[in-house]
Amino acid sequence: MEQNKSTGTRKKFLLWGAALLSSITLLKFITGGKKKTESETDTVKMLTSEGKLVEINKNLLTAGAKKISNEELQNWIKK
Repeated sequence: MEQNKSTGTRKKFLLWGAALLSSITLLKFITGGKKKTESETDTVKMLTSEGKLVEINKNLLTAGAKKISNEELQNWIKK
């Protein structure tokens, strides 16, 4: 009789532990996991013509800028 009680409590313990782990995992997926900090959203990493990596504020980038032509791109690469 004593073995049945300990086996039952062990099973309950394992069941509750598995339920707790699965609920924590489910909550992580629902909330979106890692949230972006303010510093990550304010800057963009870009490569300069000299090959250096720089971070630029998103507010300084112009969305309405015109696209360059193939000739302009080739001239820029030759420099």
